[in-house]
Amino acid sequence: MAVVGGDYKKAPSFRPSFFTWMALAMAFFIFAGFSMTYFQPVLTRTGLSYPPVVHLHGAIFFCWILLLLIQPVLVNMGNVKLHRSVGTFGIVIASMLILMGILITIMFAGASANSGIPDYNSLMYLSVNAVVGFAALFCLAIRNVRRIENHKRLMLSATIFILPPGINRLYMVIWEFAEAPVFWTYLTMDLLVAAILVYDWRTLGKISPISILGAVVVVMPHLMHPLLASSGMYTGVYGFLEGLYYYR
Repeated sequence: MAVVGGDYKKAPSFRPSFFTWMALAMAFFIFAGFSMTYFQPVLTRTGLSYPPVVHLHGAIFFCWILLLLIQPVLVNMGNVKLHRSVGTFGIVIASMLILMGILITIMFAGASANSGIPDYNSLMYLSVNAVVGFAALFCLAIRNVRRIENHKRLMLSATIFILPPGINRLYMVIWEFAEAPVFWTYLTMDLLVAAILVYDWRTLGKISPISILGAVVVVMPHLMHPLLASSGMYTGVYGFLEGLYYYR
């Protein structure tokens, strides 16, 4: 993950870039949401019944968010060498994040399929798309690692894909929703995407094609949710994942 910043020039003093502020916004949703539904139960010993794999998944997930914060800061401070070294470590973290995302999705499919959760299809749709979307945009970002303007935009777009767990938890606690607030989660993600497009327009005088690509990949599943979340194609995927959970 050679994430994001401005030009690779040593700056005399630290000045947060747009990409730093975006990383902070994403970190807010993750840490605010999970602080109330994960950190607090664990610290008060009411969440110790979670399987070890859940804690491992959480640790990897939080490492990725921390890297997203650290990388643009390193560039803003002119420490490009360390930025690149940390980026190599980030590739490992992202690969583990994808594998753990697949495993957690399989576990959720098996444990929740017959539990009567009213928004099961929506949550599975979010989970499947998050893994696929993050993996696709991350791989594209790595291919563009030397095209810095493309690379940093793709890294932000990829991370937007994996924000729903934090956003859902935050809104459910604050507004006491009984079900995952899918509409509001999508709206929040779309606003983050829009911020990238507006930034392009204001700084480049146009919207970068790579930003348009990222926006389409992130937003299209939102628009297709009513048609696909409960469709035969996707329920078939959910059933396949459930079968993997119960494999003998």
